Amino acid sequence: MTRSIAEVLREASRQLSMAGVPEARREAGSLLSRLLGRDRTFLISHAEEQLDEKALAQFESYVERRASGEPLQYIVGVQDFFGREFRVTPDVLIPRLETELLVEAALEIKRGSTALICDVGTGSGCIAITLLREIGGARAVALDNSPAALEVAKLNARRLSVSERVVFQVSDCFSALDPSEYQFDLVVSNPPYVSAAMLSGLQREVRDHEPLVALSPGRDGLTMIRRLLHETPAFLRSDGYLLMEIGFDQGEAVTNLVDNDIWRLVEIKPDLQGIPRIVILRKRF
Repeated sequence: MTRSIAEVLREASRQLSMAGVPEARREAGSLLSRLLGRDRTFLISHAEEQLDEKALAQFESYVERRASGEPLQYIVGVQDFFGREFRVTPDVLIPRLETELLVEAALEIKRGSTALICDVGTGSGCIAITLLREIGGARAVALDNSPAALEVAKLNARRLSVSERVVFQVSDCFSALDPSEYQFDLVVSNPPYVSAAMLSGLQREVRDHEPLVALSPGRDGLTMIRRLLHETPAFLRSDGYLLMEIGFDQGEAVTNLVDNDIWRLVEIKPDLQGIPRIVILRKRF
């Protein structure tokens, strides 16, 4: 039995809408586009084209998974970030638009240099790899306490041709590194910052499917941020920078955590909604 593209999209949109998936029509189209390896224009211009039984069964499986709350990115296995496609699995956090602001801030500081960069909690590797692609002479060390996440990051580094300029290391923050061997120009991090109390209020796609260790350090959400503020100076060259993404309500708390004898708080950049999001610190000595 075969059905047309238009028919399966109508049924998928109805199923996703009933399951409470926002923008159900767009989500259905994205799933089918990825399955067929075609863009959305193709779906419109070939609306009456028939799907064979194999493609139809695969698409129905995709729709069932999405209706259950599984993020589209995990179903199709990719997410765009800074104009590039990154592989993602449930072992890594899905790259988000806010984190592109972290990359932009880093590029404003170090574009065109031969920086040595450390990405703490690299996940998919999207931050470190993007910086390496944007800064031709840069090198990076990418840390994560999840070996499974690092395998995804290594795959992305190979796909985006930066493997020779990045070292991946299993590490809880900087625990696997020796400051006598590593002195960085720039440390970047999108640390877990969701407080334990806020977890239940997250979207089901995030709460039930993305790795908890990458979302929340527990308690007040500031545990990893405190560690970065305390541990980074030993690994940072004089006048080096620490850039961190923070939660929507953490601007004041993070400002109060900064030791002004060690750090100069350059700026906390807002996101597109005007929420303080990217902390930029410079080491004083």
